[in-house]
Amino acid sequence: MAKKFIDIMDTTFRDGFQSVFGARVLMNDFLPAVSAAKEAGINHFEFGGGARFQSLYFYLNEDAFTMMDKFREAAGKDANLQTLSRGVNTVTLDTGSRELIDMHAKLFAKHGTTTIRNFDALNDVKNLEYSAQRIKHHGLKHEVVVTMMDLPPNCVGAHDAEFYEKCLREILDSGIEFDSVCFKDASGTSSPEKVYQTIKMARRLLGDNVHLRLHTHETAGVSIACYLAALEAGADGIDLAASPVSGGTSQPDILTMLHAVKGKDYDLGGLEVDKILKYEDVLHDCLKDYFMPPEATQVSPLIPFSPMPGGALTANTQMMRDNNILDKFPAVIKAMREVVEKGGYGTSVTPVSQFYFQQAFNNVMFGPWKKIAEGYGKMVLGYFGKTPVTPSADIVELAAKQLNLEPTTAPAIDIADQDETKSIAHTKAILEKEGIEATEENIFIAAACKEKGIAYLKGEGKVMVRKNSDIIKPATKSGSNQFSVTVNGHNYNVEVADGFDNFTLKSITPAKESSQPKDEPKAVSSTGASNEITATMSAGVFKILVNIGDSVKAGQTVVILEAMKMEIPIEAGCDGEVEEILISQGQTVEDGQLLVKLK
Repeated sequence: MAKKFIDIMDTTFRDGFQSVFGARVLMNDFLPAVSAAKEAGINHFEFGGGARFQSLYFYLNEDAFTMMDKFREAAGKDANLQTLSRGVNTVTLDTGSRELIDMHAKLFAKHGTTTIRNFDALNDVKNLEYSAQRIKHHGLKHEVVVTMMDLPPNCVGAHDAEFYEKCLREILDSGIEFDSVCFKDASGTSSPEKVYQTIKMARRLLGDNVHLRLHTHETAGVSIACYLAALEAGADGIDLAASPVSGGTSQPDILTMLHAVKGKDYDLGGLEVDKILKYEDVLHDCLKDYFMPPEATQVSPLIPFSPMPGGALTANTQMMRDNNILDKFPAVIKAMREVVEKGGYGTSVTPVSQFYFQQAFNNVMFGPWKKIAEGYGKMVLGYFGKTPVTPSADIVELAAKQLNLEPTTAPAIDIADQDETKSIAHTKAILEKEGIEATEENIFIAAACKEKGIAYLKGEGKVMVRKNSDIIKPATKSGSNQFSVTVNGHNYNVEVADGFDNFTLKSITPAKESSQPKDEPKAVSSTGASNEITATMSAGVFKILVNIGDSVKAGQTVVILEAMKMEIPIEAGCDGEVEEILISQGQTVEDGQLLVKLK
């Protein structure tokens, strides 16, 4: 009897990059590996969308649409190229108007997409209806999604097989047109038995002719077991990645899964071990200079309690590295548990996973529930749709008070349509003011990426890629056998003893470093004089809202910092006149650093 053919989607170039490198991989560095994957017999790729849209403008100074065009050239005209879309959010962290949702589908169809996988983190079917309609209207295949995870212990009311059956029945009852169904566990926390029961349920409801697949991550260490359970229950497809961006926070490795099904009646995409080995060799060579975050290769036993998706985990740790606050990561992950418990059980997948992380981050940095993150607050108030269960009343009250918003039950897409800033006309006016051509691509880039999209279009984008050649700088010799070495931004004095054909290490000692570079002001405590406005945390300078000589009032926002994709307003502590501005836009500042001086 012939083995059952299982469709394999290679997630290496989207979810793999996002899960391991925070989506920061340059196009020309990886395109040779796409050709190698094609030669290995792979013809179904995840190649864009998700965080691999905004990240190109935020960190790579590259155009996502150009990348998609070049990927299509490398993969060939017959490849099934798939992107990830967040329903009413498309490829952003905010809700989009109907105009922008339609433009998303239109442009992605124009730039080589075959299939769009379309999900809503709250499993609110209303958030999928219009995006599904536009995906099909523009001639694309639509893969509708039910999002999954496990809840922290003692939490009930959602995220079991019965809940997923309810979600799937709502999709079927809504009349949404789809070509396939995916159950997506971005945190990899679902148990194999729950996966088995869920896929069995879906196969019963959908019949034998609907393509059914599972997506998971290795983050919690159960991904292979979950895939085997899904296949046994009747799944037609699974998602895998290639080394070195497989396992850990990413999808299981193609070779690992080929090994796991030995002796079973499954043909994984017709793939052959020897050909995949050659493909992975090319990919290793393409990525050999990229810094591999240690957390990207780990399996964490804590993730089922604080479900942080693989695709968001390294994106957040990379941002924490950028802001020199990576030491706070364990505390933030620990704080996520309470944030999930009180937030209404939205699935921990973008954008909700980012809301969870931002709120946990705020709880660690500013004190528990002292500062409600805007995204998290809007979620519990209903601005992103209906959460699976009702959020904690005390958190809803706090969010309403701090954000000055009332709870709502209005559809998220209707709220977005009423927001003039989410209209195409509004974005076109910004482009015209900046002297930028208002092509549909430019409109969507500016609408999706805001100020950073405009900066890219003006040629002011920055490349923020972590490569080993940049992190470990060459040693400089300071004496006969003494060197000064910089590793990850820290200086060390190294002394060696001469040998015949090598050196023997004698000592390594941290170099004495000034707390600030010579061209920056010294840190000043935030409790210092009220005419000295200081940073409340390590962050980047997003906007400077005053000029020298301006009069300011106590409580007026003078600087906006940015960390973890959040804007942090810095206010004046007293009335005064701006005497000195000691920072520049785009600069990274430390907690307590003097930003602005008043007189």
